[in-house]
Amino acid sequence: MEYASVVADGDGYAEFSREQWRDLRKNTPLTLTEDELEDLRGVDDPIDLAEVTDIYLPLTRLLNLHFTGSRQRGAAVGAFLGEPGVHVPYVLGIAGSVAVGKSTTARLLHTLLARWPEHPRVDLVTTDSFLYPNKVLEERGIMHRKGFPESYDRRALVGFVADVKAGRAAVDAPVYSHLEYDIVPGASQTVRRPDILIVEGLNVLQPAPPDALAVCDYFDFSIYVDARVEDIRSWYVDRFHQLRRTAFSDPKSYFTHIADLSDAEATEFARNVWRDINEVNLVENIAPTRGRAGLILSKGSDHSVERVRLRRT
Repeated sequence: MEYASVVADGDGYAEFSREQWRDLRKNTPLTLTEDELEDLRGVDDPIDLAEVTDIYLPLTRLLNLHFTGSRQRGAAVGAFLGEPGVHVPYVLGIAGSVAVGKSTTARLLHTLLARWPEHPRVDLVTTDSFLYPNKVLEERGIMHRKGFPESYDRRALVGFVADVKAGRAAVDAPVYSHLEYDIVPGASQTVRRPDILIVEGLNVLQPAPPDALAVCDYFDFSIYVDARVEDIRSWYVDRFHQLRRTAFSDPKSYFTHIADLSDAEATEFARNVWRDINEVNLVENIAPTRGRAGLILSKGSDHSVERVRLRRT
């Protein structure tokens, strides 16, 4: 099979059309049903089983091969140190904009990877869990910059992934409620020596400040979910209307006041939030990290992946 070698953001990538990438599935079986996909699908995300077959089955085959290679390298280091059998979790990072579909990608890979016999224990943690509580954001005057790099407890996030990577028996992460738009006091998610840990979030590919480590320093592989800004803007507004009709109507929702807006008012509100917050974060912080990813999924305006770029170096 022929593919085009391209250069993106200073790094060498092999680029595949959807058809070329689909051919790399080989004999990877489809282990997902339509009903299961419906449960994994994000709000207003039209992903179907054809997308799973064409894009995600080849991707899970690649990740399985990469996992196996990583495990072999870990065994070699363990043998050198006289520590055979040391379990080192494989860490996968998934980045991308708000509304681009990265959460669906993360949930889908979580399910598919756990069905490979080589790595049945797969955990998924989102960086939302490491946002500072709203009270802290308000005290610091950065509530309007929620989702920007400074709104996360970077040290806690890095420490969490470092502890998982080091093989600690049990590592706790905070829990974030999208309904209440805040960290849940006293709640935690416990990760217990997984074969694979998936870390999904807006800024997971951000480089570290001087003399510090970034969460991506612990990644074995990383994925960036990409699309044109104007398409993501449209998806964001559509998703906002869907949430207004569903989650925002819950009396417990932080955004319950938005449910009563007219369609025109809601559209204007969503466009302003996108323009003033999410697009700024995307352009200034998220998109510049795209070239750090091991693989880039590039979506078209219909939300389907049109091409895949895999770093060769």
